Amino acid sequence: MANTFLLFTYLIFIAFSAISATAGNALSTLDHDNAIPSGSNFTFVCDRSRYTSLGLNMSNFAFCDSSLSYDVRAKDLVNHMTLHEKVKQLGDNAYGVPRLGLPKYEWWSEALHGVSDIGPGTFFDDLVPAATSFPTVILTTASFNESLWRNIGQVVSTEARAMYNLGRAGLTYWSPTINVVRDPRWGRTTETPGEDPFIVGTYAANYVRGLQDIEGTENYEDLNSRPLKVSSCCKHFTAYDVDDWKGVERYTFDARVTEQDMIETFLLPFEMCVKEGDASCVMCSYNRVNGIPTCADPKLLNQTIRGDWNLHGYIVSDCDSIEVMVDDQEFLSDTNEDAVAQTLKAGLDLDCGIYYTNFTQNSVRQGKAREEYIDRSLTYLYVVLMRVGFFDGSNKFESLGKDDVCNKEHIELAAQAAREGIVLLKNDNETLPLSSDKIKKLAVVGPHANATEAMIGNYAGVPCRFISPIDGFSRYANVDYKIGCDVACKNESLIFPAMKAAKSADATIIVAGIDLSIEAESLDREDLLLPGYQTQFINQVASISKGPVILVIMSAGGVDISFAKSNISNIKAILWAGYPGEEGGLAIADVVFGKYNPGGRLPVTWYEAEYVDQLPMTSMQLRPDDRLGYPGRTYKFFNGSTVYPFGYGLSYTKFKYSLTSSFPSVHFKLNRFQHCYQLRYETDAFRPPCPAVLTDHLPCDDHHFNFEVEVKNVGSRDGNEVVIVYSKPPEGIVGAYIKQVIGFKRVFVLAGSSVKFKFRLNLCKSLHLIDYNAYSVLPSGGHTIVVGDDIASFPLQISFSSVEGYY
Repeated sequence: MANTFLLFTYLIFIAFSAISATAGNALSTLDHDNAIPSGSNFTFVCDRSRYTSLGLNMSNFAFCDSSLSYDVRAKDLVNHMTLHEKVKQLGDNAYGVPRLGLPKYEWWSEALHGVSDIGPGTFFDDLVPAATSFPTVILTTASFNESLWRNIGQVVSTEARAMYNLGRAGLTYWSPTINVVRDPRWGRTTETPGEDPFIVGTYAANYVRGLQDIEGTENYEDLNSRPLKVSSCCKHFTAYDVDDWKGVERYTFDARVTEQDMIETFLLPFEMCVKEGDASCVMCSYNRVNGIPTCADPKLLNQTIRGDWNLHGYIVSDCDSIEVMVDDQEFLSDTNEDAVAQTLKAGLDLDCGIYYTNFTQNSVRQGKAREEYIDRSLTYLYVVLMRVGFFDGSNKFESLGKDDVCNKEHIELAAQAAREGIVLLKNDNETLPLSSDKIKKLAVVGPHANATEAMIGNYAGVPCRFISPIDGFSRYANVDYKIGCDVACKNESLIFPAMKAAKSADATIIVAGIDLSIEAESLDREDLLLPGYQTQFINQVASISKGPVILVIMSAGGVDISFAKSNISNIKAILWAGYPGEEGGLAIADVVFGKYNPGGRLPVTWYEAEYVDQLPMTSMQLRPDDRLGYPGRTYKFFNGSTVYPFGYGLSYTKFKYSLTSSFPSVHFKLNRFQHCYQLRYETDAFRPPCPAVLTDHLPCDDHHFNFEVEVKNVGSRDGNEVVIVYSKPPEGIVGAYIKQVIGFKRVFVLAGSSVKFKFRLNLCKSLHLIDYNAYSVLPSGGHTIVVGDDIASFPLQISFSSVEGYY
């Protein structure tokens, strides 16, 4: 996210902190007269003793009167400021106002999968040397466990509050990343919850709730005053999923998106994040959408986020986005003053960068920007800081300290998250789990066999510890480790020692894959293959191994490992471990040796390598384009062959499903104000008398359908099963999705036992489709509800009739 200037600034900050007698506080990177002393245990702004020490009378400032509403207090604070003082608060490094007792505040902190030191608002030192580093988001999502997602958020925010109390972190975190993985080459797949917009939005809502919610305050009447544990920010808004592909960079990329795809795919996760997660921040992205920079688009910011979704919080730019808009995109040939005026008017409240602080005052004086917009934005910002306790403190969290960071329970949760996310892709002849009674000598080879930093991905801080795969497997057997080759694998010279180790071992674990040198921010993938000689290395080791060979792949996006999938003679089992976090090696070993029965499912489609040759990454369309020969994208629109499909995952046990439906058909009798809506069909033979009705014209909140699923474990091992529910639309509708996720649940079932649970799903949300004109419609006809990979299904008939003469 950081641009060159901010990275330089951050490095200066780190250097300053290292040589300073006391570490710099996250709230004050430089010592000003009004700044909070570096390294101090700052409590809150409106502390009467603090004002006394500053020689100020707190009673003179209504913004410190806790009997007033946050909105009134924030407006009072803003009204005390001069224009010059106001604009100095509009950057991520807010300078504060000494004469008002307002300290500096650094807004930029990160908590994607643990408290990170990427942003200058957070740092580690001897007092707090590390924080729990969970698996990257793509692997955590593979657990399909909503309670886990929320629990991780709760732990991360606990560690963040503890570090804040110790003067080493802020209260505002620009996480999570909730962009949909539209293309398998995208370098930032590791940060995301995958390719399905509903699952991405569900993850977002749960993780944000985990970060923000304080027990007992989740359902405040006035959500603008709802207390927050920390503030969370959903990013990057929107249609952002090209970083650097064949010279096309995110800074200049213009995402040409239809309104159909915008509503159906790109906006949905953010809408769920704001409405269901009650996120207190949204970050706009670098790219343009249909010619307009997202951070300068009033339709996206003011109309959609602020208006339609009713955001209770602020909108921030990705770092240096305004500079990018001026220098890289040269949007409308704007001057610096023009650009800040445009973004303020569009609804951008905070600039991660220096453009607002440097150019807004001149923009106002030139008559381009309204001071009224500055006041509005500052009010949103200070209300959020009041909600997190920056002004008044928070008694619930003031006792948190060093013992609440990297404690035993948090580290175990990181291990459990990795276990739950790991996906078993192949297990011929029930080779796994291995038996520690039979396997005494284990060859552990491959580029990631001794992985440490590779396991924590990007936007990671300093982990509490690392347990590499060889560390994990050493708990079960004597390990003979040979690297074989590194990730790039451009040199064959180390393959022979790995082969030799495999030849004498009872079993061989090959830990291969890719890393941030292949897929990362500002780096999209060129292909879907293993790099260099890795395929050759795996085949050579497998061909000579004495015992069974288990291949473990570390990656975020899918990898075409068809050669290993089809190798039934030598490679007996395959696991995908994502980037499994600080405890990753332990989790992998626990799965391989059966201490944990894997239950994860792939959150992205694993395409065959040829897929990327069929369409450019810059084509934003989700549906197939027959005219250009482009295949569809994601499981919703791609019907070709795959290496492994979305939602795929095996277990060491077997499950059987049975289900009952209590709502097999629904009939709507339309009134004179409800009209049939025409859809396009592949043939007129499919066309019903009333094809569809706009969901806005139906009483959708009153209509649900219910069904009960029974999952029986018919195997010999206890295990977790992820039950994914899809809907399929009536046949023949042009442009309709193949199927889409409408619900899911992860359940634990004892061997020989069964578990029953119910789904209650909204009819319109689950069965609607977005047509080419971007209308949300409920089609009539035979819908199909599918449970699992076509394990069980039932039909659901929708029909309409109307008052005569009003079709």
